[in-house]
Amino acid sequence: MSAGGCHQGTIEDAIDAISAGEVVAIPTDTVYGLAVSASDPLATGKLFAMKGRPPSLDLPVLVEDLGRARNLGVFDALSLALAERFWPGPLTLVVRRSNVSSSLHLGGDGTTIGLRAPAAAMVMELCERVGPLASTSANPHGSPPFTSAAQILKAARGGGLDGLSLVVDGGICNLAPSTVLDCTRRPVVCLREGAVRWRDVQEALQQAGRPSQPS
Repeated sequence: MSAGGCHQGTIEDAIDAISAGEVVAIPTDTVYGLAVSASDPLATGKLFAMKGRPPSLDLPVLVEDLGRARNLGVFDALSLALAERFWPGPLTLVVRRSNVSSSLHLGGDGTTIGLRAPAAAMVMELCERVGPLASTSANPHGSPPFTSAAQILKAARGGGLDGLSLVVDGGICNLAPSTVLDCTRRPVVCLREGAVRWRDVQEALQQAGRPSQPS
């Protein structure tokens, strides 16, 4: 392992690290993210501490497909229509937790869960092999996201992101973050407009016969 504890690794290294409860940095279809097993409370605790993320802000969860998402969240006709329209892709849907996910330590008030199936083959493979991933952008809370593995390694070796195990290099990831929708409210609320345009969401909602409103 390199100086500073953090090193560059492969997807197989990331699988081993996540399975051991460690935090890894991975490329996604938007920006680099910090990821841990969503089912490991010690690992999610590490992620909150590393990120400097307030516990009131719950961690979103990455899944490989809609089937896995429906195991963790309660999807009604509207949220299901949105997932089928925009997944895999940069849209995070906040839904009520299912009984399966009710015990996950993801922050927030424990009643909802933000789910996304990203259009990133590496992330999908990780989720298939180690399960859902609690993830957040790879940067200290309040700072701009890192867009390359080199930036993350430099920050980790300089004392930032203390405890990060490894980084998987996926090239430059500098797209807009995911759009986040609160599907537990009516009208649906846009908590953050990102890579998926709000007007495209509105069109999808109109087709599903439901109203919507921005944040």
